[in-house]
Amino acid sequence: MSTLTLDAADEIVDAALKRAQSLGKAVSVAVVDAGGFVISVRRSDGARPLTPDIARAKAYTAAVMQRPGKMLKKWQESQPVFFAQLSQLPGAALPIMATEGSVTIKKDGEIIGGLGIAGGTADEDQHVADDVLESLGYELEFAAWGVAGTPTGPKQSGTTENGTTENGTTDNGTTDKGA
Repeated sequence: MSTLTLDAADEIVDAALKRAQSLGKAVSVAVVDAGGFVISVRRSDGARPLTPDIARAKAYTAAVMQRPGKMLKKWQESQPVFFAQLSQLPGAALPIMATEGSVTIKKDGEIIGGLGIAGGTADEDQHVADDVLESLGYELEFAAWGVAGTPTGPKQSGTTENGTTENGTTDNGTTDKGA
C-alpha cells in the first residue's frame, strides 16, 4: 500500500509553484492524502488571499471523489442537487469542486491523494497540475465513471472528460448515463 509522504507532497508543491511561476502565475497549491487530509499547502507571493482555500477544496475533491475534478464536471452538470448536497454531508470537510486544477494523485494503480492548484485560469491550473504530476511519475489515467477498467486521461483522444465518445457512448459501447 502506497502512502503520500510529506517529502513527496512538498516535492509536488515545489514543482507546481515553479511551473506556475514559469507561466507568470501566482498560485496556491494544496496536497492532501487519500482521505482528504491536508499534507501541505502553500501560497506563492502575489497569489490572491482566497486561493489557498480553493486549492484545498480542489485537492480534497480529487482525493475523496477518487477522480480528477474535470472528470466530475458533466456528472455535476447532470445532477446539480446531488453535488450541492455532497458538501452538506456530516463527514464532508470541504466543498466538492468539480473543476480544473483538481487532480487525483495516483501511483502504481492506487489513489494516494489529491492535488489542488488555484490562482490561474481553469486551463492554467489544470495544465500545471497535469505537467507536474506527469513529470514526477504519477499516473493521470482513470476509468470513466460506470465503466470499470476503461481508462481516460488527458492524453487519450476521441473521448470526453467523462469517458464518452463524441457520439455519446462510452468506450465499451454503452450509452453514458452521467455517473
